[in-house]
Amino acid sequence: MAIDAQRLLDLKLPDHDCSWTQEHCQIYALATGFGQDPVDDRELAYVVEGPDFRVSPTAAITLYYDDAWMRESGVDLAMSLHGEQKNIFHRPIPPSGRGRVRSRITGVHDKGPGRGLLVVCEQVLTDAETGEALATNIITNFARADGGGGSSAGTLSSPHALPDRPADLVVDQVTRPEQALIYRLTGDRNPLHATPATAREAGFPQPILHGMCTYGFAARAILGSVCDFDPTRLKSMGARISAPVFPGDALRTEIWRDGEVVSFRTTAPNRDNVVVLNNGRAEVV
Repeated sequence: MAIDAQRLLDLKLPDHDCSWTQEHCQIYALATGFGQDPVDDRELAYVVEGPDFRVSPTAAITLYYDDAWMRESGVDLAMSLHGEQKNIFHRPIPPSGRGRVRSRITGVHDKGPGRGLLVVCEQVLTDAETGEALATNIITNFARADGGGGSSAGTLSSPHALPDRPADLVVDQVTRPEQALIYRLTGDRNPLHATPATAREAGFPQPILHGMCTYGFAARAILGSVCDFDPTRLKSMGARISAPVFPGDALRTEIWRDGEVVSFRTTAPNRDNVVVLNNGRAEVV
């Protein structure tokens, strides 16, 4: 199907409302590995209620969740993948609240016949009561079946180059066999992550972990190793999703620190160190 890039940039996507509770934030934290060290009070602050309760900044991803923009784009959803993710964290996510999400398509880039199409969507989450921006979500969707129309418009970011030196820090984590079943409770119930038959139809031997769950594990690695588990210090984060993770895989996040810029890459060491998140960049203070 030929995609008209300018039509997508001109689309007026509907706002949508969302709400969340402390329990939702706790489930997200457990789904992304928090609590794996059950005697670290800094980490337990994300999963145990109390006056010092904290919310992982990337929990905002689950509050944006709405695929209306993908349906409106006209791409073949069955042949589309979440290719890149970026977030800007304007202020801490409160443990409970109500929000409004504004979405707009900001870029459409045709890679050519047989090479697919990139569609970039920007979503801004605001506090429903104050109107203040809480976080910005920028998604790059790779529509594998929709390239070749020759129509491109808008903006597309370049991948962040990782430093050419050994990593300054390495954080090893583990996912559990039921990790995807926990993460789906945060809102993304795509059967690819839960139903073996659906996974086999898509060419996988078993259900795969949500890419945003892997992303959340990387955020935990950065928060723990660079930010002393203080969520207010993580100001932005982004990465390319380069390979699937299977629930039960180990994850290794390599981290480079250059002032306020943190570069990172996540691999699956039990699968020949395949890179699952690449070109990662975060900003910390």
